[in-house]
Formats: sequence, C-alpha cells, structure tokens
Amino acid sequence: MATAGKVIKCKAAVAWEPNKPLVIEEIEVAPPQENEVRIKIVATAVCHTDLYHLLENMHKDGFPVVLGHEAAGIVESVGPGVTEFQPGDKVIPLFIAQCGECRFCKSPKTNQCDVWTKARLEVMSPSDSRFTCKGKKLLQFSGTSTFSEYTVVNQTAVAKIDPAAPLDKVCLLSCGICTGYGAAVNTAKVEPGSTCAVFGLGAVGLAAVMGCKAAGAKRIIAVDINPEKSEKAKVLGATDFVNPKDHSKPISQVLSEMTDGGVDYSLECVGNVGLMRSALESCVKGWGVSVVVGWTDLQDVAVRPVQLITGRTWKGSLFGGFKGKAAVPQMVKAYLDKKVKLDEFITHNMTLDQVNDAIELMKHGKCIRTILTVSPQQRK
Repeated sequence: MATAGKVIKCKAAVAWEPNKPLVIEEIEVAPPQENEVRIKIVATAVCHTDLYHLLENMHKDGFPVVLGHEAAGIVESVGPGVTEFQPGDKVIPLFIAQCGECRFCKSPKTNQCDVWTKARLEVMSPSDSRFTCKGKKLLQFSGTSTFSEYTVVNQTAVAKIDPAAPLDKVCLLSCGICTGYGAAVNTAKVEPGSTCAVFGLGAVGLAAVMGCKAAGAKRIIAVDINPEKSEKAKVLGATDFVNPKDHSKPISQVLSEMTDGGVDYSLECVGNVGLMRSALESCVKGWGVSVVVGWTDLQDVAVRPVQLITGRTWKGSLFGGFKGKAAVPQMVKAYLDKKVKLDEFITHNMTLDQVNDAIELMKHGKCIRTILTVSPQQRK
C-alpha cells in the first residue's frame, strides 16, 4: 500500500488520564519494525477490561493510553522478518501472543506464552509502542490498542482469518466470546449431561452459557442481578435464570437446593471476589469444578479450606484456554459454519467517535457488546 514504510497520521481515542472521558485525537503510528504488522482496524468492541483499566484499576503509570483490544482489521504493511502475513490479509489482533517456541507455547497445558508471562499486568501495557500524540508517547493497551484507525502488533499476536469473515462480527472472538466459551469447553471441560451455573451475563458469561450448551450440559443456570439478561441467556442455551435479589438466602444455598447439593460446574464471569467464592460454594462436594473467568487484580479472594478439602476444584481461565493464533481462525470458521453465535451478542453499533457513549452503555449494564466502526470494511 502507498502508506507502507511511512508514518501514518490517523484518528484514535486517547485516555489521557484515568476516570476521564476518552479524547478523539490525531495520532502518529510509526511503520512496523522487525517481526511487526501494521493493521488497519475495521471494527472494535468495548470490553469490560477496557473499563476496568480506565475506571477501576486506574494505575497512574498506565496512562496516556489507547484502549481497545477486541477487534478485527486488515494488514496494511509488514516489517522485516514477517512472512506469515501480507497486505490485504484479514486478521484479528490478540492480547495473548503465541510465539510457538517458549515452554508455555510448547505445552498443551496452557495458552500462555513467555511474551504474556513477562507482561506488565499492573499497567496492562508493554513499555514500548509505535504511537505518539502531541509529542508524547502513548501506551499500547494489552499490546493491541484497537481504539485507533491503525495499530502495530507483533506477528506472534496476530491471527490470520478467513477472507470471507465479516470483521464487524468476528472482532468479538479476539476477547469476550472466546474467553467465556473456552472457559466452559477448555478449562472446566464441561461434560455431557452435567449441570452448570454461570455467574454474570455480560458477553463473557453469555459466551460461557453457549459453551456449556455446546459441551452438552443438560441444565444451565444463568445467574445475574439484571432480569433483562434472562431472555438473552435462554437464547444462548440457559435452561434457568436466577436473580440473587429475589432470594433472602445466599445464592450458593439457592443453587444447592435447586440441584440436589450443588452444580457440577460453575463459572464466575464478573471479576468480583465475593462472587468467586459464591461460585465455588455453589459446586457439589466431591467433584464440583469452579472456574474464575472475570478479570481483576485489585483484591484478594478468600475461601474456607474445607470447601476445597471436600473435593471441589478451583481453576482460572485466561482467554478461555485458547492458543490464539491456532484457535481463533478455527472459531471464525465455526461462526461461518453457524456452529458459534456472534450476532446475538451485538446490541449496539456506533462509530469510534461515539466511544464514550459506548463506555457509558457498558458501565450502566445497558448493552452486551457495542461494535464501533473504525474504518469502512474493505472487500478483498
């Protein structure tokens, strides 16, 4: 493309400081360096992890930053040493790399990678980026920063996808949907005929419901304090809906009474440490498995040892256990083959200029996923 090798000036939503609205700015995006890919972002979604960094974590060293990490786009140019991608390829940037060479990548037990394990989790951004604005370096959130018309990502954190894929739909597979779906299928390893409970019905929780159904669970109890989430959960496979506010008993006791002693599998998809404990206590003794899916790094989580001694297993799941470069293209194909739902998660469509409106919708629980059109989708 004509822009290859040149600095691109483009539009991005910049978070100059925590707990303040994002500002649409003109930024400079440098050309990709060795093993890097510059991507024109077509569509991006707002994920709760963006809000977590902006409104909850608020680490002083994590700003100024370009947020966004759930997106899809088209390769604009590649740096030296890149052979896997070429301009025009449809791709999904990944917040977890897959270098293929480290001990984590070579192990079937995890989807983590040396690149991820060395990440600065407290500020949620690598130390370097290709972004500048008004003479200042901008941090690159989760190594992707997709609230920008262009971004530069290491080739180990990019997945090449089917050219037929609609980018304004499959962008959801770069975080939320894979996170919830994989937590059920890969981490919990939900078995056919089992009983499951999913706590929190945002996009991640609803995707977990979908994963439980795909795995063959016979009963899937969706738990949320927002009754409006009930119908959406049932569309994606839930058999029951429970609102903790409707009960005077602890939710773990309610679920235990509903299931003759507890569910086989529970998934906490909020990032609330109290709810993590409730999810664990909702599992049946002896073999119950509870998975922590919701992201937080602000508080300790506590549990009575007897809850584990009596046979429950507590696990964590990052990006649903998916090795991104290998698995995301397969999930895109599953969507194209109508084996995975995505359209049902999209409640709003906006433009990048409306990013603050999208953040407000999520902050107040008024959406599942809002898709922001960043650049008009090109057809190959």
